[in-house]
Amino acid sequence: MAEDDRETRALLKRLYDAAVRAALPEHCLPPHLPVPPVPGEGRLVIFAIGKAAAAMAAAAEDWYDANYPGTHVEGLALTRYGHARPTRHVEVLEGGHPIPDAAGEAASKRLLRMAEWTGPEDLALVLLSGGGSALTVQPMPGLTLADEIFLTRALLASGKPIGDINAVRKHISRIKGGRLAAMLHPARSVTLAISDVAGDNPTTIASGPTVPDTTSKARVMAVLDSLSPPIPAELREKIAALPETPKPGNEIFSHAQYQLVASGSASLGAAATLAREAGYEPVALGDALEGEARSLADAHAARALKARAEGRCVAIISGGEAAVTMGDAEPGKGGPNQEYALALAIALDGTDGIWALAADTDGIDGGSGASDDPAGAIVTPDTLKRAMERGLDPQAMLGRHDSGTFFGELGDLVKTGPSYTNVNDFRVILVGRPDPARPDSPPENP
Repeated sequence: MAEDDRETRALLKRLYDAAVRAALPEHCLPPHLPVPPVPGEGRLVIFAIGKAAAAMAAAAEDWYDANYPGTHVEGLALTRYGHARPTRHVEVLEGGHPIPDAAGEAASKRLLRMAEWTGPEDLALVLLSGGGSALTVQPMPGLTLADEIFLTRALLASGKPIGDINAVRKHISRIKGGRLAAMLHPARSVTLAISDVAGDNPTTIASGPTVPDTTSKARVMAVLDSLSPPIPAELREKIAALPETPKPGNEIFSHAQYQLVASGSASLGAAATLAREAGYEPVALGDALEGEARSLADAHAARALKARAEGRCVAIISGGEAAVTMGDAEPGKGGPNQEYALALAIALDGTDGIWALAADTDGIDGGSGASDDPAGAIVTPDTLKRAMERGLDPQAMLGRHDSGTFFGELGDLVKTGPSYTNVNDFRVILVGRPDPARPDSPPENP
Protein backbone atom coordinates (compact mmCIF):
# COMPACT_ATOMS: atom_id res chain seq x y z
CA MET A 1 0.00 0.00 0.00
CA ALA A 2 2.84 2.40 0.79
CA GLU A 3 4.34 1.75 -2.65
CA ASP A 4 0.94 2.37 -4.30
CA ASP A 5 0.68 5.66 -2.42
CA ARG A 6 4.14 6.81 -3.51
CA GLU A 7 3.54 5.88 -7.14
CA THR A 8 0.12 7.51 -7.27
CA ARG A 9 1.36 10.72 -5.64
CA ALA A 10 4.15 10.87 -8.21
CA LEU A 11 1.65 10.37 -11.04
CA LEU A 12 -0.61 13.12 -9.70
CA LYS A 13 2.31 15.54 -9.76
CA ARG A 14 3.30 14.47 -13.27
CA LEU A 15 -0.23 15.14 -14.47
CA TYR A 16 -0.12 18.62 -12.92
CA ASP A 17 3.30 19.29 -14.47
CA ALA A 18 2.00 18.23 -17.90
CA ALA A 19 -0.88 20.68 -17.62
CA VAL A 20 1.43 23.53 -16.65
CA ARG A 21 4.02 22.72 -19.30
CA ALA A 22 1.43 22.96 -22.10
CA ALA A 23 0.79 26.60 -21.17
CA LEU A 24 4.36 27.84 -20.66
CA PRO A 25 5.03 30.96 -22.77
CA GLU A 26 8.15 29.54 -24.39
CA HIS A 27 5.97 26.74 -25.84
CA CYS A 28 2.70 28.47 -26.69
CA LEU A 29 3.69 32.04 -27.62
CA PRO A 30 6.26 31.92 -30.51
CA PRO A 31 3.93 30.44 -33.18
CA HIS A 32 1.64 33.47 -32.81
CA LEU A 33 4.10 36.37 -32.64
CA PRO A 34 3.55 38.97 -35.41
CA VAL A 35 6.12 40.25 -37.87
CA PRO A 36 7.73 43.37 -36.36
CA PRO A 37 8.09 46.78 -38.06
CA VAL A 38 10.98 47.17 -40.48
CA PRO A 39 14.07 48.45 -38.63
CA GLY A 40 14.19 52.23 -38.80
CA GLU A 41 10.50 52.52 -39.69
CA GLY A 42 8.92 51.77 -36.33
CA ARG A 43 9.33 50.22 -32.92
CA LEU A 44 8.03 46.99 -31.43
CA VAL A 45 6.64 48.08 -28.07
CA ILE A 46 5.72 45.30 -25.65
CA PHE A 47 3.03 45.74 -23.00
CA ALA A 48 3.06 42.57 -20.88
CA ILE A 49 0.55 42.29 -18.05
CA GLY A 50 -0.20 39.42 -15.65
CA LYS A 51 1.41 36.58 -13.74
CA ALA A 52 3.08 35.32 -16.92
CA ALA A 53 4.05 38.82 -18.12
CA ALA A 54 7.80 38.58 -17.57
CA ALA A 55 7.99 35.06 -19.00
CA MET A 56 5.95 36.09 -22.04
CA ALA A 57 8.15 39.15 -22.59
CA ALA A 58 11.31 37.04 -22.32
CA ALA A 59 9.96 34.47 -24.79
CA ALA A 60 9.04 37.23 -27.24
CA GLU A 61 12.48 38.85 -26.92
CA ASP A 62 14.21 35.55 -27.64
CA TRP A 63 12.09 34.94 -30.72
CA TYR A 64 12.56 38.40 -32.21
CA ASP A 65 16.30 38.45 -31.51
CA ALA A 66 16.64 35.07 -33.23
CA ASN A 67 14.31 35.66 -36.17
CA TYR A 68 14.36 39.43 -36.73
CA PRO A 69 17.76 40.71 -35.52
CA GLY A 70 17.99 44.47 -35.50
CA THR A 71 14.35 44.97 -34.49
CA HIS A 72 13.92 47.84 -32.06
CA VAL A 73 12.26 46.14 -29.07
CA GLU A 74 11.30 47.94 -25.88
CA GLY A 75 8.50 47.76 -23.37
CA LEU A 76 7.27 47.10 -19.87
CA ALA A 77 6.17 43.89 -18.12
CA LEU A 78 3.99 44.23 -15.01
CA THR A 79 3.78 41.04 -13.00
CA ARG A 80 3.10 39.73 -9.52
CA TYR A 81 5.75 39.81 -6.81
CA GLY A 82 8.09 36.84 -7.23
CA HIS A 83 7.16 36.28 -10.90
CA ALA A 84 9.94 38.32 -12.54
CA ARG A 85 12.20 36.75 -15.16
CA PRO A 86 15.42 38.05 -16.73
CA THR A 87 14.84 40.21 -19.83
CA ARG A 88 17.09 42.24 -22.14
CA HIS A 89 14.84 44.84 -23.78
CA VAL A 90 11.72 44.95 -21.63
CA GLU A 91 11.70 46.40 -18.13
CA VAL A 92 10.04 44.17 -15.53
CA LEU A 93 8.11 45.70 -12.62
CA GLU A 94 6.18 43.90 -9.87
CA GLY A 95 3.00 44.73 -8.01
CA GLY A 96 0.47 43.35 -5.55
CA HIS A 97 -1.88 40.46 -6.27
CA PRO A 98 -4.68 39.68 -5.57
CA ILE A 99 -4.92 42.99 -3.71
CA PRO A 100 -3.64 46.02 -5.68
CA ASP A 101 -0.93 48.18 -4.14
CA ALA A 102 1.07 51.38 -4.67
CA ALA A 103 3.79 49.58 -6.64
CA GLY A 104 1.20 48.33 -9.12
CA GLU A 105 -0.26 51.82 -9.36
CA ALA A 106 3.15 53.38 -10.11
CA ALA A 107 3.93 50.71 -12.72
CA SER A 108 0.50 51.14 -14.33
CA LYS A 109 1.06 54.88 -14.61
CA ARG A 110 4.29 54.22 -16.51
CA LEU A 111 2.49 51.71 -18.73
CA LEU A 112 -0.10 54.34 -19.68
CA ARG A 113 2.64 56.89 -20.40
CA MET A 114 4.32 54.36 -22.68
CA ALA A 115 1.00 53.84 -24.50
CA GLU A 116 0.67 57.60 -25.03
CA TRP A 117 4.12 57.64 -26.68
CA THR A 118 3.30 54.79 -29.09
CA GLY A 119 2.89 56.19 -32.61
CA PRO A 120 1.12 55.05 -35.80
CA GLU A 121 4.37 53.63 -37.20
CA ASP A 122 4.88 51.40 -34.14
CA LEU A 123 3.49 47.95 -33.35
CA ALA A 124 2.12 47.49 -29.83
CA LEU A 125 2.42 43.86 -28.76
CA VAL A 126 0.14 43.31 -25.75
CA LEU A 127 0.86 40.09 -23.85
CA LEU A 128 -1.89 39.24 -21.37
CA SER A 129 -2.25 36.57 -18.70
CA GLY A 130 -4.21 35.95 -15.53
CA GLY A 131 -3.66 38.38 -12.69
CA GLY A 132 -3.68 41.43 -14.93
CA SER A 133 -6.92 42.72 -13.44
CA ALA A 134 -5.36 43.19 -10.00
CA LEU A 135 -1.98 44.34 -11.25
CA THR A 136 -3.14 47.21 -13.48
CA VAL A 137 -4.08 49.94 -11.01
CA GLN A 138 -5.08 53.30 -12.51
CA PRO A 139 -8.44 54.35 -11.09
CA MET A 140 -10.71 56.63 -13.08
CA PRO A 141 -10.77 60.32 -12.07
CA GLY A 142 -12.48 60.79 -8.74
CA LEU A 143 -11.43 57.38 -7.43
CA THR A 144 -8.29 56.48 -5.48
CA LEU A 145 -6.03 53.51 -4.90
CA ALA A 146 -7.71 53.08 -1.51
CA ASP A 147 -11.09 52.84 -3.25
CA GLU A 148 -9.80 50.15 -5.61
CA ILE A 149 -8.28 48.18 -2.74
CA PHE A 150 -11.52 48.37 -0.78
CA LEU A 151 -13.62 47.24 -3.74
CA THR A 152 -11.23 44.41 -4.59
CA ARG A 153 -11.36 43.04 -1.04
CA ALA A 154 -15.15 43.26 -0.96
CA LEU A 155 -15.59 41.60 -4.35
CA LEU A 156 -13.15 38.75 -3.66
CA ALA A 157 -14.75 38.02 -0.29
CA SER A 158 -18.21 37.93 -1.86
CA GLY A 159 -17.57 34.71 -3.81
CA LYS A 160 -19.02 36.25 -6.96
CA PRO A 161 -17.98 34.86 -10.37
CA ILE A 162 -14.99 36.46 -12.05
CA GLY A 163 -17.21 37.99 -14.76
CA ASP A 164 -19.05 40.09 -12.15
CA ILE A 165 -15.84 41.04 -10.36
CA ASN A 166 -14.13 42.12 -13.57
CA ALA A 167 -17.18 44.07 -14.74
CA VAL A 168 -16.62 46.36 -11.77
CA ARG A 169 -12.86 46.45 -12.24
CA LYS A 170 -13.24 47.49 -15.90
CA HIS A 171 -15.54 50.40 -15.24
CA ILE A 172 -13.35 51.94 -12.52
CA SER A 173 -10.08 51.64 -14.48
CA ARG A 174 -8.21 53.81 -17.01
CA ILE A 175 -6.58 50.66 -18.48
CA LYS A 176 -9.06 47.80 -18.31
CA GLY A 177 -12.29 47.43 -20.30
CA GLY A 178 -10.82 48.49 -23.66
CA ARG A 179 -9.29 51.70 -22.38
CA LEU A 180 -5.69 50.65 -23.11
CA ALA A 181 -6.74 50.27 -26.75
CA ALA A 182 -8.06 53.83 -26.63
CA MET A 183 -4.64 55.03 -25.45
CA LEU A 184 -2.81 53.05 -28.17
CA HIS A 185 -5.04 54.12 -31.09
CA PRO A 186 -4.18 54.79 -33.91
CA ALA A 187 -1.12 52.56 -33.49
CA ARG A 188 -1.57 48.98 -34.65
CA SER A 189 -1.83 46.52 -31.74
CA VAL A 190 -1.72 42.75 -31.51
CA THR A 191 -2.87 41.16 -28.25
CA LEU A 192 -1.81 37.59 -27.43
CA ALA A 193 -3.44 36.10 -24.34
CA ILE A 194 -3.05 33.12 -22.03
CA SER A 195 -6.53 32.50 -20.64
CA ASP A 196 -7.19 31.94 -16.95
CA VAL A 197 -10.98 32.28 -17.13
CA ALA A 198 -13.77 29.82 -17.78
CA GLY A 199 -14.93 30.13 -21.36
CA ASP A 200 -11.83 32.11 -22.45
CA ASN A 201 -13.82 35.34 -22.80
CA PRO A 202 -11.43 38.04 -24.11
CA THR A 203 -13.31 40.73 -22.19
CA THR A 204 -12.63 38.92 -18.91
CA ILE A 205 -8.96 37.89 -19.33
CA ALA A 206 -7.02 40.61 -17.46
CA SER A 207 -10.31 42.57 -17.69
CA GLY A 208 -9.95 43.03 -21.46
CA PRO A 209 -7.73 46.14 -21.80
CA THR A 210 -7.62 45.98 -25.62
CA VAL A 211 -11.06 44.61 -26.57
CA PRO A 212 -14.56 46.14 -26.56
CA ASP A 213 -16.32 45.79 -23.24
CA THR A 214 -19.65 43.98 -23.35
CA THR A 215 -20.60 44.61 -19.72
CA SER A 216 -22.75 47.56 -18.71
CA LYS A 217 -22.79 50.12 -15.94
CA ALA A 218 -26.17 48.71 -14.93
CA ARG A 219 -24.55 45.34 -14.28
CA VAL A 220 -21.80 47.01 -12.28
CA MET A 221 -24.27 48.80 -10.02
CA ALA A 222 -26.28 45.59 -9.55
CA VAL A 223 -23.13 43.76 -8.46
CA LEU A 224 -22.17 46.54 -6.06
CA ASP A 225 -25.68 46.78 -4.63
CA SER A 226 -25.69 43.04 -3.89
CA LEU A 227 -22.59 43.22 -1.69
CA SER A 228 -22.95 42.70 2.04
CA PRO A 229 -22.09 44.83 3.90
CA PRO A 230 -23.01 47.53 1.36
CA ILE A 231 -20.33 49.81 -0.01
CA PRO A 232 -20.29 53.41 1.29
CA ALA A 233 -22.90 55.65 -0.36
CA GLU A 234 -20.29 58.24 -1.39
CA LEU A 235 -18.22 55.60 -3.22
CA ARG A 236 -21.33 54.25 -4.92
CA GLU A 237 -22.20 57.71 -6.19
CA LYS A 238 -18.71 58.20 -7.61
CA ILE A 239 -18.91 54.92 -9.54
CA ALA A 240 -22.44 55.64 -10.77
CA ALA A 241 -21.15 58.92 -12.25
CA LEU A 242 -18.34 57.28 -14.26
CA PRO A 243 -18.60 57.08 -18.07
CA GLU A 244 -19.29 53.80 -19.87
CA THR A 245 -16.42 51.68 -21.15
CA PRO A 246 -15.66 51.51 -24.92
CA LYS A 247 -18.17 49.24 -26.67
CA PRO A 248 -18.15 47.08 -29.85
CA GLY A 249 -18.00 49.15 -33.02
CA ASN A 250 -15.86 51.89 -31.51
CA GLU A 251 -13.20 53.14 -33.95
CA ILE A 252 -10.44 52.70 -31.35
CA PHE A 253 -10.51 48.96 -32.04
CA SER A 254 -10.09 49.31 -35.83
CA HIS A 255 -6.34 48.56 -35.70
CA ALA A 256 -6.48 46.07 -32.81
CA GLN A 257 -6.08 42.32 -33.28
CA TYR A 258 -6.58 39.67 -30.58
CA GLN A 259 -5.62 36.00 -30.37
CA LEU A 260 -5.69 33.33 -27.65
CA VAL A 261 -2.42 31.36 -27.41
CA ALA A 262 -3.10 29.04 -24.45
CA SER A 263 -6.07 27.97 -22.37
CA GLY A 264 -7.14 25.41 -19.83
CA SER A 265 -8.48 23.05 -22.47
CA ALA A 266 -5.04 22.38 -23.97
CA SER A 267 -3.56 21.84 -20.51
CA LEU A 268 -6.30 19.42 -19.48
CA GLY A 269 -5.80 17.60 -22.77
CA ALA A 270 -2.09 17.17 -22.06
CA ALA A 271 -2.89 15.71 -18.65
CA ALA A 272 -5.56 13.42 -20.13
CA THR A 273 -3.05 12.03 -22.63
CA LEU A 274 -0.61 11.24 -19.84
CA ALA A 275 -3.36 9.67 -17.70
CA ARG A 276 -4.39 7.42 -20.59
CA GLU A 277 -0.77 6.35 -21.10
CA ALA A 278 -0.66 5.46 -17.40
CA GLY A 279 -3.67 3.15 -17.82
CA TYR A 280 -6.50 5.39 -16.62
CA GLU A 281 -9.67 6.17 -18.55
CA PRO A 282 -9.85 9.98 -18.77
CA VAL A 283 -13.17 11.52 -17.77
CA ALA A 284 -13.18 15.10 -19.04
CA LEU A 285 -15.34 17.55 -17.10
CA GLY A 286 -14.05 20.58 -19.03
CA ASP A 287 -12.07 23.71 -18.27
CA ALA A 288 -15.01 26.04 -17.60
CA LEU A 289 -16.23 24.87 -14.19
CA GLU A 290 -17.10 27.65 -11.77
CA GLY A 291 -18.73 27.73 -8.37
CA GLU A 292 -18.05 27.25 -4.69
CA ALA A 293 -15.05 25.00 -4.06
CA ARG A 294 -17.07 22.90 -1.60
CA SER A 295 -19.94 22.36 -4.03
CA LEU A 296 -17.58 21.31 -6.82
CA ALA A 297 -15.85 18.91 -4.43
CA ASP A 298 -19.13 17.29 -3.39
CA ALA A 299 -20.19 16.81 -7.03
CA HIS A 300 -16.80 15.36 -8.02
CA ALA A 301 -16.69 13.08 -5.00
CA ALA A 302 -20.05 11.62 -6.05
CA ARG A 303 -18.62 10.84 -9.50
CA ALA A 304 -15.52 9.25 -8.01
CA LEU A 305 -17.48 7.12 -5.55
CA LYS A 306 -19.77 5.91 -8.34
CA ALA A 307 -16.79 4.99 -10.52
CA ARG A 308 -15.19 3.17 -7.58
CA ALA A 309 -18.37 1.20 -6.88
CA GLU A 310 -18.46 0.17 -10.55
CA GLY A 311 -14.86 -1.03 -10.41
CA ARG A 312 -13.67 1.46 -13.01
CA CYS A 313 -10.16 2.88 -13.29
CA VAL A 314 -10.61 6.54 -14.22
CA ALA A 315 -8.92 9.93 -14.09
CA ILE A 316 -11.55 12.62 -13.51
CA ILE A 317 -9.97 15.82 -14.85
CA SER A 318 -11.34 19.35 -14.64
CA GLY A 319 -10.36 23.01 -14.72
CA GLY A 320 -12.04 26.36 -14.39
CA GLU A 321 -12.11 28.59 -11.34
CA ALA A 322 -13.38 27.57 -7.93
CA ALA A 323 -14.49 30.29 -5.53
CA VAL A 324 -14.67 30.63 -1.76
CA THR A 325 -17.21 32.83 -0.01
CA MET A 326 -15.48 33.99 3.16
CA GLY A 327 -18.36 35.48 5.14
CA ASP A 328 -17.62 37.40 8.33
CA ALA A 329 -15.30 34.85 9.96
CA GLU A 330 -11.57 35.53 10.12
CA PRO A 331 -10.14 33.09 7.56
CA GLY A 332 -7.33 30.65 8.14
CA LYS A 333 -4.73 29.66 5.57
CA GLY A 334 -5.43 28.29 2.12
CA GLY A 335 -6.98 29.03 -1.25
CA PRO A 336 -9.82 27.64 -3.38
CA ASN A 337 -7.92 24.55 -4.51
CA GLN A 338 -6.93 23.64 -0.97
CA GLU A 339 -10.51 24.19 0.19
CA TYR A 340 -11.73 21.97 -2.66
CA ALA A 341 -9.24 19.27 -1.62
CA LEU A 342 -10.35 19.35 2.02
CA ALA A 343 -14.05 19.25 1.09
CA LEU A 344 -13.28 16.37 -1.30
CA ALA A 345 -11.45 14.41 1.41
CA ILE A 346 -14.44 14.82 3.75
CA ALA A 347 -16.92 13.74 1.05
CA LEU A 348 -14.83 10.69 0.10
CA ASP A 349 -14.66 9.71 3.78
CA GLY A 350 -11.55 7.56 3.45
CA THR A 351 -12.80 5.41 0.56
CA ASP A 352 -10.02 3.10 -0.54
CA GLY A 353 -8.49 3.51 -3.98
CA ILE A 354 -9.16 7.21 -4.59
CA TRP A 355 -6.44 9.86 -4.76
CA ALA A 356 -6.67 13.48 -5.91
CA LEU A 357 -4.73 16.67 -6.56
CA ALA A 358 -6.11 20.19 -6.85
CA ALA A 359 -3.75 23.07 -7.62
CA ASP A 360 -3.56 26.38 -9.42
CA THR A 361 -1.49 26.29 -12.59
CA ASP A 362 0.23 29.56 -11.67
CA GLY A 363 1.86 27.77 -8.73
CA ILE A 364 0.11 29.87 -6.07
CA ASP A 365 -3.34 29.11 -4.65
CA GLY A 366 -4.74 32.11 -2.83
CA GLY A 367 -2.96 32.59 0.45
CA SER A 368 -1.03 35.70 1.42
CA GLY A 369 0.07 36.49 -2.12
CA ALA A 370 3.67 35.49 -1.42
CA SER A 371 5.58 33.63 -4.13
CA ASP A 372 6.16 30.69 -1.77
CA ASP A 373 2.46 30.08 -1.06
CA PRO A 374 1.27 26.53 -1.90
CA ALA A 375 -0.16 25.72 -5.32
CA GLY A 376 -2.70 23.31 -3.85
CA ALA A 377 -2.97 19.98 -2.06
CA ILE A 378 -3.10 16.20 -2.45
CA VAL A 379 -5.83 13.90 -1.08
CA THR A 380 -5.14 10.23 -0.33
CA PRO A 381 -7.36 7.39 0.95
CA ASP A 382 -5.90 7.85 4.43
CA THR A 383 -6.11 11.67 4.62
CA LEU A 384 -8.83 11.66 7.29
CA LYS A 385 -7.18 8.83 9.24
CA ARG A 386 -3.87 10.67 9.41
CA ALA A 387 -5.68 13.86 10.37
CA MET A 388 -7.39 12.12 13.28
CA GLU A 389 -4.05 10.77 14.49
CA ARG A 390 -2.75 14.36 14.60
CA GLY A 391 -5.80 15.70 16.41
CA LEU A 392 -7.06 17.68 13.42
CA ASP A 393 -10.79 18.29 12.91
CA PRO A 394 -11.39 18.38 9.12
CA GLN A 395 -14.96 19.70 9.32
CA ALA A 396 -14.08 22.47 11.76
CA MET A 397 -11.06 23.52 9.69
CA LEU A 398 -13.16 23.59 6.54
CA GLY A 399 -15.68 25.74 8.36
CA ARG A 400 -13.06 28.37 9.12
CA HIS A 401 -11.37 28.11 5.70
CA ASP A 402 -8.17 26.72 7.19
CA SER A 403 -7.38 24.07 4.58
CA GLY A 404 -3.80 25.28 4.23
CA THR A 405 -3.06 24.52 7.87
CA PHE A 406 -4.81 21.15 7.55
CA PHE A 407 -2.75 19.91 4.60
CA GLY A 408 0.39 21.56 5.92
CA GLU A 409 0.15 19.48 9.09
CA LEU A 410 -0.20 16.34 6.96
CA GLY A 411 2.67 17.24 4.63
CA ASP A 412 0.27 17.15 1.66
CA LEU A 413 0.60 20.68 0.30
CA VAL A 414 1.73 21.00 -3.31
CA LYS A 415 4.56 23.54 -3.38
CA THR A 416 6.03 24.48 -6.74
CA GLY A 417 6.74 28.19 -6.63
CA PRO A 418 5.65 30.45 -9.52
CA SER A 419 5.12 28.58 -12.78
CA TYR A 420 5.27 31.77 -14.92
CA THR A 421 1.99 30.93 -16.60
CA ASN A 422 -1.66 30.67 -15.58
CA VAL A 423 -4.58 28.74 -17.06
CA ASN A 424 -6.37 28.57 -13.72
CA ASP A 425 -7.30 25.54 -11.63
CA PHE A 426 -6.22 21.99 -12.36
CA ARG A 427 -8.00 19.11 -10.62
CA VAL A 428 -7.59 15.37 -11.09
CA ILE A 429 -9.11 12.45 -9.18
CA LEU A 430 -7.59 9.03 -9.78
CA VAL A 431 -9.94 6.13 -9.06
CA GLY A 432 -8.70 2.53 -8.86
CA ARG A 433 -5.45 1.03 -10.09
CA PRO A 434 -4.61 0.36 -13.76
CA ASP A 435 -4.81 -3.20 -15.02
CA PRO A 436 -1.80 -3.75 -17.33
CA ALA A 437 -3.85 -6.23 -19.37
CA ARG A 438 -6.72 -3.77 -19.92
CA PRO A 439 -6.68 -1.92 -23.27
CA ASP A 440 -6.84 1.85 -23.32
CA SER A 441 -10.30 3.31 -23.26
CA PRO A 442 -11.42 6.45 -25.07
CA PRO A 443 -12.12 9.52 -22.92
CA GLU A 444 -15.64 9.94 -21.62
CA ASN A 445 -17.35 13.30 -22.04
CA PRO A 446 -20.32 13.30 -19.71
